[in-house]
Amino acid sequence: MRKKKPVIFWDQKNNEPVCTQFGYSRGTPIDRYYIDKFLDENIHLIKGSGLEVGDNYYFNKYYTKKVQSVDVLHPVNGNEMATIIGDLTKKETLPASCIDCFICTQVFNFIYDVQKAVEGAYHVLKPGGTLLATVNGIAQISRFDMDRWGDYWRFTTASMQKLISDVFADGEIDIVTYGNVLAATSLLYGLCVEDLPDRSLLDHRDDNYQVIIAIKAKKVKIKC
Repeated sequence: MRKKKPVIFWDQKNNEPVCTQFGYSRGTPIDRYYIDKFLDENIHLIKGSGLEVGDNYYFNKYYTKKVQSVDVLHPVNGNEMATIIGDLTKKETLPASCIDCFICTQVFNFIYDVQKAVEGAYHVLKPGGTLLATVNGIAQISRFDMDRWGDYWRFTTASMQKLISDVFADGEIDIVTYGNVLAATSLLYGLCVEDLPDRSLLDHRDDNYQVIIAIKAKKVKIKC
């Protein structure tokens, strides 16, 4: 394994990141650590009929006997993993009320009409189904996404609370943040979890440094 270049955080002459790919070339990206943590905390909700965007990475990772089926949503043809070709901003392209758990990580940042996308997420859920979503609050531009379909938004708890509550008006909503100044700085430098002397340093939460914002939103059940 190639020896990692040591990092001096406060080198005022350094204006270049250590890694331009969110730390992937060095190990586990900081934001992915938080996404995993959020899904670990909500694994009991990963069950029934599942949906993920682009691939089924997280359903594979968190697969349990409670998961009955998994669909993969993609907006255009050409993705061999896709089982549903549809656009979250266009409900007419989506199946209605058929998903128990929609894992939607790092998607809303890259959709311009984000309100419509949240409405699309609500549309696919069964009554009682749950959206498990994450978005970036602090992050560099994702060049891969920017060059293909756009990197439009960075969120706060205030903006996500407004977006989600406008759509899941009668449902159960829980929004949490992950991050602190060390996590935010490390992410922007392109450092990975393994670069830090102790990964538990990431677990301190400072709401002023919202690296990842995680959303758990349950669609209200129809009352008889």
